[in-house]
Amino acid sequence: MAYEPSEEPVALKILVAGGFGVGKTTLVGAISEIRPLRTEEVLSDRGIGVDDIDGVEGKTTTTVAMDFGRITIREGLVVYLFGTPGQERFWFMWDELSYGALGAVVLADTRRLTDCFPSIDYFEQRGTPFIVAVNCFDGAEQHEAEDVRIALDLDPEIPVILCDVRRRASAKVVLVTLVEHALRTLTPAAG
Repeated sequence: MAYEPSEEPVALKILVAGGFGVGKTTLVGAISEIRPLRTEEVLSDRGIGVDDIDGVEGKTTTTVAMDFGRITIREGLVVYLFGTPGQERFWFMWDELSYGALGAVVLADTRRLTDCFPSIDYFEQRGTPFIVAVNCFDGAEQHEAEDVRIALDLDPEIPVILCDVRRRASAKVVLVTLVEHALRTLTPAAG
């Protein structure tokens, strides 16, 4: 069915969440067709003792509000990506960012797997469809998706996939997996 100009355009909102330094900003930047809006600030002394940088010692900036990107699927259908801040002190932003979202990608780093629990809890409590995308960092031990599912104690219907968010094709698979999962979750079963 072709888009008719008189039809109301459709916009889908997707959140990208996860712990500090997991690759949220990188995912949004890899897939966005526009130069992403980033609210990155240099890590400062204010984060000492507050932000856990174990495993991401080379990280020099952090998202303080959100990342924003856009993907046009076809005329009349646009996806807006909102990367959430990963540090607990910025979580107050999540309620505003998640309003109206189709679903969420929870990025995970197996070196710091517990960092994605708050994101999983947040979306489970709100009934927001989500998937877990394990960002396979260079030099990190690789784990099977099913092993990650078990470690995170996820229900079997929640997709867990491996990805490299630096690569556009991989980021695309992540987003397609989320949209397909959200459609299955939000569409009542025919019966």
